[in-house]
Amino acid sequence: MGKARRIDHWKNPDAPKPTTRRPSASVLVRDMTGRVLLLRRPDNGLWTIPTGGLKKGETATECGVRECHEETGVEIEITGLVGVFTTPDHVIEYVRKGKTEVRQPVNICLHARPVGGEPTTTDEASEVRWVTPADLDSYDIHPALRRRIDHGLSLGRPHVD
Repeated sequence: MGKARRIDHWKNPDAPKPTTRRPSASVLVRDMTGRVLLLRRPDNGLWTIPTGGLKKGETATECGVRECHEETGVEIEITGLVGVFTTPDHVIEYVRKGKTEVRQPVNICLHARPVGGEPTTTDEASEVRWVTPADLDSYDIHPALRRRIDHGLSLGRPHVD
């Protein structure tokens, strides 16, 4: 099957209306020095944290661990909850073979730390890097994903939309 074209919309009144809601998990992985694990999406060129859809029979924790390893080669341990992100301000438009799906994500973002593996590129990551929080502004990160990262870097309570 061909790759879908992905368009992320943020606070766009002209964005298409969602046709589905799909649960996903993302992970804010920080190493011992506080650097954040980022990957560059090959479908839109944006930097992001490891993220993916929950599979049937899988917990959010299992999904986060699996997606991080599949996308970056890094093995992780979940250490806490960043938050639950469900804002209708973010919709994702996928176009594949002339068919369009518009998702409003339901994302559970988790804190994690690396426990093994090595950062490596994959079909889902054209680049993988450890980035200091002070350098995040120099990376092209979608506002919805940056929102998750910023909440995770704050020391406040977990966020819930």
